[in-house]
Amino acid sequence: MATNLIKSDPNVLMGKPVVDGTRIPVDLILEKLAAGETVEQIIQAHPRLTEEAVRAALAFAAQAIKADVVYPVEEAVQ
Repeated sequence: MATNLIKSDPNVLMGKPVVDGTRIPVDLILEKLAAGETVEQIIQAHPRLTEEAVRAALAFAAQAIKADVVYPVEEAVQ
């Protein structure tokens, strides 16, 4: 997996992780996938992306979640 496709540069989108060579942030890719868009739809909307770049964004997110940080999740109030 080419996780080196994800870069973070303080001069690009204030350092948000983006696909290398673009201003497409990892969080945008994740939001689109979570909303039900397919990889093909995302690539069609952002032609500079590749399937490999989308998968690298997922791998980057998975690694970030594995960090030793606890993310408390609040239950929705009914």
